Amino acid sequence: MKLVTRLNSRMYKRLLILIVLFSAFTYSPQSAYAQAGIVGPIYVVQAGDSLSSIASRFSVSIDDLMSANEITDANSLFAGQQLVIPGLEGVTGTFSTEDINFGDSFRSLIRRTQVPLPLFKKINRIISPSEFHVGAKMIVPVEAGTQTLNTRMTSTIGESLLELAIKNNTDTWTLSHYNKLQGTWDGIPGDTLLAAGLNSDQAISGLPSAFISAEIEGLPIKQGGTMVIKIKTDPGVTLGGSLVDHPLHFFPVEDGTQVALQGVHALILPGVYPIRLEATLPDGSKQSYEQFIPITSGNYLTGENLPVDPFLIDPAVTEPEQQQLEGITLPATPIKYWANQFLSPASNYAETTFPTSFYGTSRVYLGQGTDLKINWWHTGIDFGGGTGLPITAPAAGQVVFAGFLTVRGNATIIDHGWGVYSGFWHQSEIQVQVGDVIEQGQVIGLVGGTGRVTGPHLHWELWVNGIQVDPLDWLNQAYP
Repeated sequence: MKLVTRLNSRMYKRLLILIVLFSAFTYSPQSAYAQAGIVGPIYVVQAGDSLSSIASRFSVSIDDLMSANEITDANSLFAGQQLVIPGLEGVTGTFSTEDINFGDSFRSLIRRTQVPLPLFKKINRIISPSEFHVGAKMIVPVEAGTQTLNTRMTSTIGESLLELAIKNNTDTWTLSHYNKLQGTWDGIPGDTLLAAGLNSDQAISGLPSAFISAEIEGLPIKQGGTMVIKIKTDPGVTLGGSLVDHPLHFFPVEDGTQVALQGVHALILPGVYPIRLEATLPDGSKQSYEQFIPITSGNYLTGENLPVDPFLIDPAVTEPEQQQLEGITLPATPIKYWANQFLSPASNYAETTFPTSFYGTSRVYLGQGTDLKINWWHTGIDFGGGTGLPITAPAAGQVVFAGFLTVRGNATIIDHGWGVYSGFWHQSEIQVQVGDVIEQGQVIGLVGGTGRVTGPHLHWELWVNGIQVDPLDWLNQAYP
């Protein structure tokens, strides 16, 4: 009996030792934050994130971030990993990264996500409204069970919140609650309100209700680029608007969608600029929306010095001709002539189709025999080649100018429709007339050296709604 008891005692001690050893290998001590009972919101790591960028984003130290998440290797971060963000006591939920799309506004994002304004500003460190632009990334805390707001409505002048609620099958208390209004009297004409639980095919954004959806292709837009705006509206809605101070012209395509093309000047400073949309409804009422969009550098070349006849850089000569061109290329014809991607106007002589001088390059024109210097920039692209080589139309259109210009020599301008024009300068011979409808690839003239040139070449430039843009963009992609 004593032997059995002694054996049981030894087995118990061995079992106790094994349990202790096993616990040592499987137990990880909690961090100082976890031991103190501090639990912060969760951030889901995105592709391209680093610990330093995340720490900077939330104004915490890397050491605190590593400690809160028991990270020992700063290089072990991976996309999809969940991190606790310390230092944001009282904030819960999971942080979601949202790209600001066209149609989002500061107010609409707060309403859609139901995040208190002070908290949103604190998380994203918003100082100026210009920081909230298309393409910017914002952090939004998402709580489980948050109500989805999926319907937009816009009140008109003289329409009460009660009338708006009845028209949209909801009630004034609900609208006031979700849209952070002080009360049923707090509605403002033209304000876009959000509601929950209703069926709608509208995109969830801050756009007025007449806009079913809105999209700007190719953001951010570069200097010298072409902006494509696509708006889908309710039937009978007429669209207008402006980029900076330039009016937009919209043309219908299909399914209630309207498209506007707008060039961005090569010399506009990089930054964020306002774009404004205006909708006129069938009953004559209007809705409008304004948002900032980013414009980036075109990274154009510098350093071309060209000796020319001083008469041809005299502002008394150049300014009237420039104004004449602006007048010709300003109308936005509703007919869209082109159907395919643009082709090089020098494609018939394959060895020289590569441009010899690019759009946007800064230039200094030197008046021969004088001290006259004019700083300018290249408004198109040049193709080399000898006199007499064929120039072909890059796309279909109608000839609106064919004649001699002092600076540009023998010139042809083709209207492609929707505010898009091609200009061909310095020709030795013009082979079309005003009014001719031109097909893509048709010969319109011959390369020459007339006007302000240093040798025979083809200069091709492209105007989009009154602004000269980079023609290479139109060779490299199809525009609607």
